[in-house]
Amino acid sequence: MISPDTWSLADSILVFAICALVIAVLGTRITRVVDQLADRTGLGEAVAGAVLLGASTSLAGSVLSVTAAWKGHPELAVSNALGGIAVQTLFLVVADFAYRRANLEHAAASAPNMLQNALLIVLLALILLAPQLPAVTIWGVHPLTPVLIATYVWGIRLVRGAKLYPMWRPSQTRETREDTPDDTSAMPALPRLWVEFLLLMLGLGLAGWLLEPAASNIAIKTGLSETAVGVLLTAISTSIPELVTSIAAVRRGALTLAVGGIIGGNAFDTLFTAASDVAYRPGSIYHAMSTDSRLWVALTLVMAGILMMGLLRREERGIARIGSESAAIVVLYATGVILLLANGD
Repeated sequence: MISPDTWSLADSILVFAICALVIAVLGTRITRVVDQLADRTGLGEAVAGAVLLGASTSLAGSVLSVTAAWKGHPELAVSNALGGIAVQTLFLVVADFAYRRANLEHAAASAPNMLQNALLIVLLALILLAPQLPAVTIWGVHPLTPVLIATYVWGIRLVRGAKLYPMWRPSQTRETREDTPDDTSAMPALPRLWVEFLLLMLGLGLAGWLLEPAASNIAIKTGLSETAVGVLLTAISTSIPELVTSIAAVRRGALTLAVGGIIGGNAFDTLFTAASDVAYRPGSIYHAMSTDSRLWVALTLVMAGILMMGLLRREERGIARIGSESAAIVVLYATGVILLLANGD
């Protein structure tokens, strides 16, 4: 099992399962570290969730997408990135279920989280726009790629500003949970936290690197399309940290971190597409997107819009004690899976 080319279907499934398990374990651990870094550095849960937790838990998926693009599998690269955003939005519903006191979007209301979600909507819209633009490249990179990266950096600066100098505050209710720093006296020293954070990130990146050949072999040996494998297998497996970390954050009472980690991770995941465009040498990866991939961009854009309405409306309790937006997200995701499988037939 040294060379991925020699792996059987059973070998590929075994490697896939082991990597998914490693991602889940490391993802659980990194939540606690990021929560402590948020307090130690003064970043706050929303910003730490967007930058540290979002980037670290997304590292496995990022490595997988870039590796797939470099090896000439643009569909797997794009569908993994975009499918991950959709499934992570669905995971926010799972975290909503885990928090039984009220709708999670109500309890964790904050300007930084709403700005992150607005940033996600802008980035998704740019990706959806890209295939309609001329397929020109500069050194093999489409001009929209640096625009995506610059927009993300600009957006994160706005999120940071909303934390430091808020111009808007949510109405406080008995179920609203503010981002209040924990006592740092019992926490490990800041250098130790950074070292542990970087080691966990390294482990997540290695797992993502091994996932790519396993996923590609599964696609070849089962006859599934790369889009189906990307959306239904790799996107879910590489997004396990977001599921684990969001539930762990809810149980720790770090509600803003739970929501910020998911939404911030989604915004960061759009950069998978930008990085994949750089790695994809034949041309613009945006113009290599299939109809199914474009469908998932549009679907995820609608899901993000509905989530934004939920964050603004702040319904305290809805269907099954979750928000109505959460129920709508479940329906949209299920519809996307059905359409994907139907098109694959």
